[in-house]
Amino acid sequence: MTSTPATPPLDERPTSPPTKTGEPVSPQIGLSRDQVAARVAAGHVNGPSTTSGRSVAQILRANVATRFNAILGTLLVVVLIVGPFKDAVFGVVLVVNTVFGVVQEVRSKRTLDRLAVLTAPSAHALRDGRRVELPVEQVVIDDMLELRPGDQVVADGMVEIDGGLEVDESLLTGESLAVDKHRADPVLSGSVVVAGNATMRVTQVGGDAFARRLQGDARRFSLVHSDLQQGINRILRLVTWVMVPVGILLIVSQMVQANQPLDVALRGSVAGVGAMVPQGLVLLTTMAFTLGAVRLARRRVLVQELAAIEGLARVDVVCVDKTGTLTEPGIDLVELVELDHAPARQALGAMAASDPNPNATMQAAARTLPSPVGWDVRQVVPFSSARKWSAVEFDEQGSWVIGAPEIVAPELPAAERETISQHTSIGRRVLLLARSSAPLDGETLPAGIVPSALVVFEERLRPDAESTIGYLLAQGITVKVLSGDSPETVGAVAARVGIPGAEHPLDARSLPDDQEELADVMERTSVLGRVQPHQKRDIVTALQARGHVVAMTGDGVNDIPALKAADLGMAMGSGSPATRAVGRLVLLDSSFAAVPQILGEGRRVIANVERVANLFVTKTAYAVLLALVVGIVAVPYPFFPRHLTVVDGLTIGIPGFFLAFAPGEPRARSGFISRVLSFALPAGAVLGSATLAAYLLARDSFGATNLEAQTVATLTLLALGIVVLGLVARPLTAPRALLVAAMVVGGVLVWVVPFARHFFDLVPPPQTAVLVALVIVVGAIPLLVLAIRVTASRRSDRSTGRPELHPG
Repeated sequence: MTSTPATPPLDERPTSPPTKTGEPVSPQIGLSRDQVAARVAAGHVNGPSTTSGRSVAQILRANVATRFNAILGTLLVVVLIVGPFKDAVFGVVLVVNTVFGVVQEVRSKRTLDRLAVLTAPSAHALRDGRRVELPVEQVVIDDMLELRPGDQVVADGMVEIDGGLEVDESLLTGESLAVDKHRADPVLSGSVVVAGNATMRVTQVGGDAFARRLQGDARRFSLVHSDLQQGINRILRLVTWVMVPVGILLIVSQMVQANQPLDVALRGSVAGVGAMVPQGLVLLTTMAFTLGAVRLARRRVLVQELAAIEGLARVDVVCVDKTGTLTEPGIDLVELVELDHAPARQALGAMAASDPNPNATMQAAARTLPSPVGWDVRQVVPFSSARKWSAVEFDEQGSWVIGAPEIVAPELPAAERETISQHTSIGRRVLLLARSSAPLDGETLPAGIVPSALVVFEERLRPDAESTIGYLLAQGITVKVLSGDSPETVGAVAARVGIPGAEHPLDARSLPDDQEELADVMERTSVLGRVQPHQKRDIVTALQARGHVVAMTGDGVNDIPALKAADLGMAMGSGSPATRAVGRLVLLDSSFAAVPQILGEGRRVIANVERVANLFVTKTAYAVLLALVVGIVAVPYPFFPRHLTVVDGLTIGIPGFFLAFAPGEPRARSGFISRVLSFALPAGAVLGSATLAAYLLARDSFGATNLEAQTVATLTLLALGIVVLGLVARPLTAPRALLVAAMVVGGVLVWVVPFARHFFDLVPPPQTAVLVALVIVVGAIPLLVLAIRVTASRRSDRSTGRPELHPG
């Protein structure tokens, strides 16, 4: 037979104290229909959660009304009015990039709108003395809710009728052990009932409830910080300020002083102004992020915001939650210290096998110890957190009890107490297994108990935790553990995975409130226990204030504020729906081993986008130089839009597409803009000067027509552009060398194939002009390399870094 906790008869149960409305409510009857209606009318109802963040209209406006789109859109309209349609191909970039941005943000918005801390579909309430099943949003203040094992608490409340209730608050507080709840104890929304039962009176609903407050914080819209995207936006702003006066100068020059027909002058002006815009840079950056997200998705990592894959490559501090990140759910039986010659192992195996609803302790015992033959069960007393022990009586082997040592056998010898202390000091949990020849008598310990064994449990580490921590430490990344568990337990787990400083865990209740003092503490502390949700957030912001780039992992609602505050929030797939929705990245398999893969993907994106940026900004640099000189000298612009289309396609567009997705994992470094400018400005100056020299010499010294001189300029710029491509693609691995060679072949085909030559308005110039252009190209190559090296060296001297010719 089975003994269960007794429940007081209805007439012996206490009545509830007066509620907020001043009227008493019976725990056995609940609210009346009129009382429910009054509370609904007063707004004291759970209600559906509200969404926040940007609307679809705001997302559309933010992605359409951009500086980038304004520049290209204006130029596109001009070309469509005065020029051939094939000169307007660049407009495709505008449309595609806008669609990419809108789709990604709408997807993120829908993910946030699906956020739900409360996964329970209904609640069981007492109304008018009857038990009714309610949708969560219909729960009102003072409702009497019945709580049973497996239920999730849907509103904050207070226990009215106690039936040995135990709740799991790990998603709220980080505490991995179940918490006992007795009469008048508070119960928080979002917690889960793991044992016992109770009747709870609702005290807070809707936005006032604990879980909903965290949920609202999670819903606030924010974009992940991206140095790449901010750098590119700064480049675009700079281009805007430069191109406005230079563009006006060019247009006036072409239309007034160069004596050209209106349509020709406008086409030249559009070519000059449009060349200053790094047209495909934003698109290829977005595509690089997208492909990175696809690669990570194949590794079971969900990217909820594209720029997040850049984040971890820049991170220097990773804050991890112990429960769910370093450890798996459940515990392991690691040692059984026998105290006498009784069959303790068989007894524990039989007890685990006889439990119809085993808790984590008995599950661990059942995994380790086999069920012996001949141990027939006579009576079971299930575990209760109030008693802190469970027992089984067998037909032939007597009664066996397992529970807290201080309860089961308070007078243990000093040697056993010392053994227990040694294990608990390193975060292990120790239970005492004892035997008795007396039969079980309800919830009273049997007489004549004899200690038989100490049963030692510890939390189960994730198999990948130690190797992943080792990888991060080897990469120079500091790891800090922030947990709601006791400092000793957290320190023990941190030590097992090799985190430095684990031997000195800190109790977060002693942390200072002042941000500066908190930052000082966090600079020298790696392991903290008893951390509250708001403290996790404060720790993240304190580290950020000291210049650190912080990533945060977590699986519980208690981690949401810190996940939102971190530069990169990574949620475990096994965590709460709220945490998964708010994380920038979601590790769907809850595998911490995915972190090195994310790091590698972020580094790949950063390096490749930087290579592509070098190509695009080089084009902007030489375009500004050409427009400025042409505007001052008042000569026809050396290109039509289609001339620049072939140059852009073979030196920037096509190779940039492949370089944006190339493999490689160099370390991420700060200074994106300065590195790009130190390459692009000297490269652009050399290319612009060489191209302009070839154009003017062909036109003014060798009698070439303007179209022939434009052909010379196109071939010169194309040749030097491929040289720049080779420098950017270094180190020239076989695939990159093949890419450069393919662009050379493409340039040759454009010249030798009649259709292509006619389409791009290329005409054979005088041979002497071609020879001079060839000399200019050959002479510009060493000048190009020298200029880049000198500029990079000066930048490196200022930053005490190492000069580099190419990214990565």
